[in-house]
Amino acid sequence: MGIVAGLDSSPDFTRIVVCDTDTGAVLRQGYAPHPVDTPDGAARPSDVDPQAWLLSLGEAAGGGLLEGVQAIGVSAQQNALIPLDAQGNTVRPAIVGSDRRAQVAAADLIDALGGREAWAQAVGCVPQAAQPVTKLRWLAKAEQENARRTAGLLQAHDWLVWQLLGRPVRRTTDRGGASGTGYWSAATGGYRPDLVELALGHQAMLPEVIGPADAAGTTPEGLLISAGTGETMAAAFGLGLGFGDAVVSLGASGSVMAVHPEALADTSGMITSLADATGMHLPVVTTLNAVRTLRGTAELLGLPDLESLSDLAMKSTPGSHGLVMLPYLEGERTPNLPHTAGTLAGLRRESMKAEHLARAAFEGMLCGLADALDVLRGRGVEVRRIFLLGQAAELSAVQAAAPMLFGAQIVVPQPADYAAIGAARQAAWALGVSQGTLDPRTPPVWQGAAAQVLEPGDELAVGQAVRQQFVSVREQTHPGAFRS
Repeated sequence: MGIVAGLDSSPDFTRIVVCDTDTGAVLRQGYAPHPVDTPDGAARPSDVDPQAWLLSLGEAAGGGLLEGVQAIGVSAQQNALIPLDAQGNTVRPAIVGSDRRAQVAAADLIDALGGREAWAQAVGCVPQAAQPVTKLRWLAKAEQENARRTAGLLQAHDWLVWQLLGRPVRRTTDRGGASGTGYWSAATGGYRPDLVELALGHQAMLPEVIGPADAAGTTPEGLLISAGTGETMAAAFGLGLGFGDAVVSLGASGSVMAVHPEALADTSGMITSLADATGMHLPVVTTLNAVRTLRGTAELLGLPDLESLSDLAMKSTPGSHGLVMLPYLEGERTPNLPHTAGTLAGLRRESMKAEHLARAAFEGMLCGLADALDVLRGRGVEVRRIFLLGQAAELSAVQAAAPMLFGAQIVVPQPADYAAIGAARQAAWALGVSQGTLDPRTPPVWQGAAAQVLEPGDELAVGQAVRQQFVSVREQTHPGAFRS
């Protein structure tokens, strides 16, 4: 019985889990925040020295946490761009997160290639401010000397793997990480160097894309390092997602993704075609408004927290007495209505009560995500069960409404470090393949996530009626919003 480790370097911290190779049971854990000074209330910085991630990793692994570990997998925040010079040194701090500075660059790139459809066909996604290809365009325009010095490109998990291996000549990445760059196609499995040149102004060295069960290398101490992947792909792998599974993630914004056997090129740009950590695909549809809808409603009603909003919403009934909220408070991406505002419809004397507004906020948020789910279903993606993630997934109003509105079995996993667990599972896979005990096409079977399971049951018809009420208001307010 061996042990492996998975580390997840998120935007704010490093978390490490040490797992049993055979069962996936978590044996030990480590944690450390990134040593990045962000004043209370300030936005997370857009530029971060990657050394902060290494310092955090070292602290999280302290106290002999990795003693006896045979292999390590690395998961890390997506979309972090690390430009390197010809000697492999960082040209400037990593550009991380959804960088508002790059919004103009995204529009420039879309036009430069000939529109949204051209990008969707080329790499399966339309440039967004967060993506490395867009940050490259910003770098070329705003920091011309740094752009000129840039000779190689890595993302966060690529860079950490490279550092753990002692900065070898060979630099690697995986399909999952590469699929989010904007210059690698999940459909063809190849880079588009011409898009790097379009963005940066010249070519740059890109990491080799290795297979899901491949090892990136071995440290001088004999520790195997697996391919690594992005946080989204690692979390999907840690949850044990398979064909027919979808994930609805409830953050300030929302996302819906599903496991699918092929890449989806979507000319509307609503689907981002990512690859997963197993050889399959993860088409993703994003909404700009999820939990921010609930927070805004709680503030409007003078409630202290989301739990209070949920309790109030439970005093109403499905359909909120005819009250419908289109939750497009920050504009919306799905449907593509960037400059719109939210709408509250169905106001009648009997519906003008706080509990109905609270319920309408939950139903509006979930119906918006159901719209996103329907974008995937409309492209032939099979959805048999839905994993509901995020702190809001624990709210009683969400759990009461989600099964009927999504029309599927809902799985609410217990909170755990699924990205780190997924990274550890990848490490176990690579270790087993290297030892000849596992098939490179079949990952190790680990125990599934402990979860609460919710069924739509008899309320499915009620949920369909609430959805239809929402769709009718959306179509009246924004006719043809979902026509591509």
